Amino acid sequence: MSDMLKVIEVLAESDKSWEDAASHAVTQAAKSVHGIKSIYIKDMEAKVENNKITKYRINANISFLLD
Repeated sequence: MSDMLKVIEVLAESDKSWEDAASHAVTQAAKSVHGIKSIYIKDMEAKVENNKITKYRINANISFLLD
């Protein structure tokens, strides 16, 4: 029997980088689901204030194994 995966969409942000935002997304998702297999970054954006990036934001899909 093959594994069945479920996908959830999440939004996350970081003061440091898009990679840090992705890491936060996985860490937070892992508090509610287990068996996370991958994260797919669908979209990236940044908030800018005074000509400097202040927040890195991602929209991502996280896939995990169903029991």
